[in-house]
Amino acid sequence: MDYDGLRADQVAQRQNGVYRGVGVATFVEAAAFGPVYYGPSGARVSTQDGCTVKLEPSGVVRCMTSVTDQGQGTLTGIAQIVADQLGVGMDDIDVIAGDSATTPYGGGAWASRGMAMGGEAALQAGKALKASILDLAASILQTSADALDLANGEIRDAATGEARMELAELAKVGYFRQDTLPAGTQPELMVTRHHVPDTAYYIANGVQGAQVQVDIETGFIDILGWWVADDCGRVVNPLLVDEQLRGGIIQGIGNTLYEHCLYDETGQLLNASLADYLLPMAGEMPDMKIAHVETPLSNTELGANGIGESGTIGAIAVLWCAVNDALRPLGAQVTKQPFTPEHILEVIAAARGR
Repeated sequence: MDYDGLRADQVAQRQNGVYRGVGVATFVEAAAFGPVYYGPSGARVSTQDGCTVKLEPSGVVRCMTSVTDQGQGTLTGIAQIVADQLGVGMDDIDVIAGDSATTPYGGGAWASRGMAMGGEAALQAGKALKASILDLAASILQTSADALDLANGEIRDAATGEARMELAELAKVGYFRQDTLPAGTQPELMVTRHHVPDTAYYIANGVQGAQVQVDIETGFIDILGWWVADDCGRVVNPLLVDEQLRGGIIQGIGNTLYEHCLYDETGQLLNASLADYLLPMAGEMPDMKIAHVETPLSNTELGANGIGESGTIGAIAVLWCAVNDALRPLGAQVTKQPFTPEHILEVIAAARGR
């Protein structure tokens, strides 16, 4: 963020009566809560997640996960993990989620648990299915499973990379031509694995920075720049992680600068629709520069951590720091959110009155 440059700009602008502030805030996010958190209370909150992976006769891989997707792209990440384990393309993965009658039982979507929990379950299920596929292939090809590998939808020689048979061909043998298999062979082309955290929760962390400008005549606040560096463990899909952060930051900006529930004296909510409830729109969204530090979790093989709420957690704090930094030369300080123009003018007037 060129911190020193922003500070130099701040000093120069104050000479012209322009009040800019710089804020930096570190944050931690408790994610993927484990059984010791809810279990002792008897709360019926599941802290496990599961994944069933099945090779269909067509060669398509069907993945049934207990986690759900609310637009954040979790199912894309699940598909990536399974595809990577089984050596198939994303087009060959069919993900089913959200139907508790057919998917493994699990916690769903809360506490930024999608990749940390569902991703680990998918990884283990994918590994187990891969082992089953290679065992079956070894029986068909009269070799050892260690001598084979999966890549591009094919069973390949692990040493040379030579294709030995297609995955779809193996699936047809496993389902329809068991008569050609050695006696005692039991094809297992569907597996289920679960993951339960072995700690109270996993912890993601990071830091955000922001530059703002406060108009002391009108009370309006402009966001001039925004920076984020986060550590959410292994990043499965960088683009999805970036957009998770951006979405969370916009929510934090809305919380801090705009959103407020108004009630009359009888308790009736006065701004119950989006026509009256103030939210940040495209014009209020700053350009956000995002970087990642990857420290894979040691608790899981995948090593992914939570990210869903990190943007919001850091954004609120960094705006408090940046706005108060801009107002500091005036002796003013915001004391409540949202930081409406009225509140900004109110604290400036109070400081001048002292």
